[in-house]
Amino acid sequence: MEIRKAGPDDYAPIIAVINDWWGGRHMSDMLPKLFFVHFQDTSFVMTENNQIVGFLIGFLSQTFDNEAYIHFVGVHPDFRKHGVGKQLYEHFFAAARQHNRHIVRCVTSPINHQSIAFHTKMGFVAEPGTLVNETGTPASPNYDGAGEHRVRFVKEI
Repeated sequence: MEIRKAGPDDYAPIIAVINDWWGGRHMSDMLPKLFFVHFQDTSFVMTENNQIVGFLIGFLSQTFDNEAYIHFVGVHPDFRKHGVGKQLYEHFFAAARQHNRHIVRCVTSPINHQSIAFHTKMGFVAEPGTLVNETGTPASPNYDGAGEHRVRFVKEI
């Protein structure tokens, strides 16, 4: 498998599969093409035999000069549990460190137990929140709008 920078040509093939990769959940609106145009140095695609098997869209914070943010990550269902997500995250961490960023943040839905488990295994810590899901993970209510609660994760790298 190979990791390379994401670019505008990756947008169409990723958007074509993103909702399927999320089990039919409508996720494509959360990933506009601008990420593939303006954040190429910190966004990555993993391929095998020229097929996209995973991607990570991230950026360096414009506000906090020590932070980087992972906006969206996807792994083809057939390639989950094969280290694709971990390799993409490690690649992003290396890119962030090259820019002297030592804190990485991201969010996920409190109902996405797989994502919560993955981030915890990767060493992320859930930031305090006033909601707690059934697994005890704290979440911030209405973080992304009415009813859009989020678990806010942070990791020092």
